[in-house]
Amino acid sequence: MLKEEEFVHVIKRNEGVIFKITTMYSDNRADQQDLYQDVVYQLWKSFDSFRAESKMSTWMYRIALNTALTKLRKTKRMGHSVSIDQVIMRQTENYDSEFEEKLKVLYAHIKELNVLEKGVVLLLLEGKKYEEISEITGLSPGNVGTRVSRIKQKLRKQILKN
Repeated sequence: MLKEEEFVHVIKRNEGVIFKITTMYSDNRADQQDLYQDVVYQLWKSFDSFRAESKMSTWMYRIALNTALTKLRKTKRMGHSVSIDQVIMRQTENYDSEFEEKLKVLYAHIKELNVLEKGVVLLLLEGKKYEEISEITGLSPGNVGTRVSRIKQKLRKQILKN
């Protein structure tokens, strides 16, 4: 298989990883699309350097998070601010408006977390174990557990306040 074909296959198989990060770290559809392209570009640039010392998804998360954080820092330096689009999670057959509303509230509160907390929550929601979150973020597994507990308390407090 050619390198390009293999890369496209990897991206298609793991595009949910990229989509989740771009959604979490972007305030509107245009910024999300720009960030998606930036992440794919960074993955392409780093594709030859993947040494399979970790799972492909772990490697992709690390690059995607770093790309999102770099772009976020640049945007903050420029003083650029935009309104947050609402998260729309419609399913064609099993649409549950109450569930969607709860998701919107949860994601709105997650977007208010600091950069590292957002990343940890995103990975946790993805079903990653503490060890893999540790590998991606550079935190120790114990520190991940402590942060997860504090983030849950923080979110619970914020949601109940509203």
